[in-house]
Amino acid sequence: MERLTVEPIGIIHSDHQDPKRTPIQPVCAAGSRGYVEVFPQYAEGLDDIEGFSHLHLIYWLHRMPEMIKSIPGTSPLKVVPFLEDVPRGVFATRTPVRPNPIGLSIVRLVERRGCELSVDDLDVLDDTPLLDIKPYVEGFDLRVGTRGGWTAKVTTETFLSRGERRPDAD
Repeated sequence: MERLTVEPIGIIHSDHQDPKRTPIQPVCAAGSRGYVEVFPQYAEGLDDIEGFSHLHLIYWLHRMPEMIKSIPGTSPLKVVPFLEDVPRGVFATRTPVRPNPIGLSIVRLVERRGCELSVDDLDVLDDTPLLDIKPYVEGFDLRVGTRGGWTAKVTTETFLSRGERRPDAD
């Protein structure tokens, strides 16, 4: 198979500087505002985006080497997820330590200003390269009656205490 080449279409800006203090999922990042800077050559692709309340951001986890060093018990295919202390297969987790460091977040669109999208519920490190944007569409994306695997055993208290990891929390 040939190698793939991807080009960023923009940059994600946030207050999150430290991977250890960045919320682990958008649901843990309520009130974490930031903005998505889309490069001018892709501006026309933002037409009609204002009609959507939420967006999928697909991005490159550019600080992966630094993050791997900071997460104990990691290997290419087995990781200790943030919510547990048990090694799991990487594809059964949402860890940033992945064979291809691609991230996915669903954020709330606050407003569009030209090539800039103001967003909330942002769980992404500052200056992250943006690969793509897709609208969240409830009729396409929402699934009910799903199984959560090992995460179903994680309590809400554990999820919130391990997941929020706010820059301003001590």
